[in-house]
Parts: sequence; structure tokens; C-alpha cells
Amino acid sequence: MKLPFDEKLIENNTFIRIFDQHTDSGDYVWHRDREDRIIESLEPTDWMIQIDNELPRKISGQIFIPQGVYHRVIKGSGDLKIKLIKLS
Repeated sequence: MKLPFDEKLIENNTFIRIFDQHTDSGDYVWHRDREDRIIESLEPTDWMIQIDNELPRKISGQIFIPQGVYHRVIKGSGDLKIKLIKLS
């Protein structure tokens, strides 16, 4: 299965992810991860994130995503470029 983003490791547990504006919004599904994470948009964006039992919110500043909690990205306009830190 191809993931709906491109990812590049920039240092230990820190990645740059790019979500392409041409990817079908149906590819951004609810999921959960095996570790705590922090994401931060590297450019202004109207893309959103929704964490289980919360309303969607713009991806702005640092956002903490706890291990095992369902969440999804909601497509906006243009590409989304984020820094992702996987906390072990």
C-alpha cells in the first residue's frame, strides 16, 4: 500500500513529510500510530487535523498526537509540508 505522502528523514526521529494537493482526499483516513508524535507545518496552510473526539483544527504551530489515538488529516489547498518528530 502506498502512503499518501512523501517522507524524508532529516535527523534522528525527525522527518519532513509532503502531502501532495493532487492526492484524493479519500486517501487521508483515520489511523493511529505506535508512538507519540509532534507535527508542525513548515508553511502557512489551510489543511487541518482532526484528533478523535475533537473538532478539526488548522495545522498551525506544534501539535501533539498521542500514541494510539485515532486522527486524520483533512485536505486543504496546495501541498502540505510538515516536520514530524516521532517520540520514543
